[in-house]
Formats: sequence, structure tokens, C-alpha cells
Amino acid sequence: MKRSIALFGQSEKGEKEAMLHLRSIDECCDLLGNPPDESVGIGIAVQTLMFQYDVIFFRVEEEGFSEADYFNGFKLLENCNDLSRVNALCLPGVGDGPIIGKALSLSAQHNLILMMNENDLYDYLTNS
Repeated sequence: MKRSIALFGQSEKGEKEAMLHLRSIDECCDLLGNPPDESVGIGIAVQTLMFQYDVIFFRVEEEGFSEADYFNGFKLLENCNDLSRVNALCLPGVGDGPIIGKALSLSAQHNLILMMNENDLYDYLTNS
């Protein structure tokens, strides 16, 4: 398995409460379908795949708001056999304190880069 990025995002298809390992753009399209309006997760997945990284995709009901989906995904990620191949954790649309707090802890524990955009970081910092 190549290096990977763990990514939480919305999708029209795909199993929930599971880790979807994507190795190609074709797999991404087949397994996830079209991106919902205002969702950026699938777009980030495609960009990641184009840079020759695999994507471990966790489907959430709504980016940034489905707290239970994020915590279930974190639990699956922590129990992953090969977490050493994951370089980064990407949480588009998340500005929620408890979700980011858990992501920061997981990132520090496993030496992962936490990826988020400036709007989400601002929301986190101003609501903490």
C-alpha cells in the first residue's frame, strides 16, 4: 500500500461507518458517485489521487456537522492495522471544537498532518 491521506467527506454513494480505500480516480467515481452541492471532500480525494497518494475515505452525512460519523471514523482509523502509511488527516468543512480536538490528539499520537482550510481554522479558534 502506498502512502495515504485519511479524508472525511460527503458522497452520494459509499458505505457508511467503513474505511473506503481508494487507489484510483475510477474507484473514487464508482464507489462515491457525484459530490453533493457545497461538498469538497471528493474534490480533495481526486486531487490526492492525482498526486499518487491513496485515499482512505470516511463517508459523513454532512461535512463539518455529523459528529457521530467523525468519531466513528476516528475509531476505525485508530484500529487500522497500517496507520503508519497514513500521512495526513483531512477534515474539510470542520470547525467544531470536539471534532478538531479529537483530530489533533489523533494527529499528534500518530504523527499525522492535520489538513483544514483557513475558514475552518478561524471557526475553530473563535469558537473554542
